[in-house]
Amino acid sequence: MVLSMAGFSINDALVKSLDGALPATQVMAVRGLILMLVMGVILWKKGLLPKLNLALTPLVGFRALMELLATFFFLSALATLSLASVSAILQALPLAVTLGAALFFGEPVGWRRWLAIAIGFVGVLIIIRPGTSGFEPTALLVVVSVLFAAARDLATRALPTSIPSLIVTTATAVLVTVFGTLLTVLSGSWIALQWSHIGTLAMAAVFLFFGYQFIVLAMRTGEIAYVVPYRYTSLIWSVMLGYLFFADVPDKWTVLGSAIVISMGLFTLYRELVRLRQAKRGAMNIAH
Repeated sequence: MVLSMAGFSINDALVKSLDGALPATQVMAVRGLILMLVMGVILWKKGLLPKLNLALTPLVGFRALMELLATFFFLSALATLSLASVSAILQALPLAVTLGAALFFGEPVGWRRWLAIAIGFVGVLIIIRPGTSGFEPTALLVVVSVLFAAARDLATRALPTSIPSLIVTTATAVLVTVFGTLLTVLSGSWIALQWSHIGTLAMAAVFLFFGYQFIVLAMRTGEIAYVVPYRYTSLIWSVMLGYLFFADVPDKWTVLGSAIVISMGLFTLYRELVRLRQAKRGAMNIAH
């Protein structure tokens, strides 16, 4: 999870360095095409090309669609928001995953975690600050991205273990690339690429691959309550990269909101650990 967050954060910084020179859909198309070439070589080396038909599994397709929508809304906001602000809002993702697991999978959530989720989203409002002079409407796009990313993570947890993680990553890359290409061509917004654009997006594609691959591995093989807290390392990466390359310094409201969101996220995960321990003790008592 730590490697995944580093990969995603460096990818975000590279895309942001384009400073809006390319539309979000073209970024998705070009970066995705490069990523597909990288994935093709890896799949060939690992002998997984004959298993590409597994990418047509409905749940894999649903996960890829959620990733596509999360990526589109995220990139649409990235050009105008600072890395720190974007990352701060994304810290609400574990809370959104807990909420989704309760609503759609019937996972038990006690009143403490419901309260923590509510307080956590108050923290998001503090970061966004609607109705104030510091409000950036594009911040709402990141919130929408969080909702789709939560659906992606829940779908990842439900994937059959028989489907290799590389196949899941490839399905996502293909869908994002096709969507970005079609939308760019249909809208007539294609901009002539410079070598600097291609080089930046090539590096972004490599780091995005690490992000995609390691997050799938983390969500599928690790205990969720132990793995998810390491998502918060993305804020450290984003603040550091934002300061070093864009001279961005998060304001006091972003810091306050982030502290609330992260503390509530960690609390919900702590309560999940408590619930798991209680369930194990109960099972052991029944066995005896």
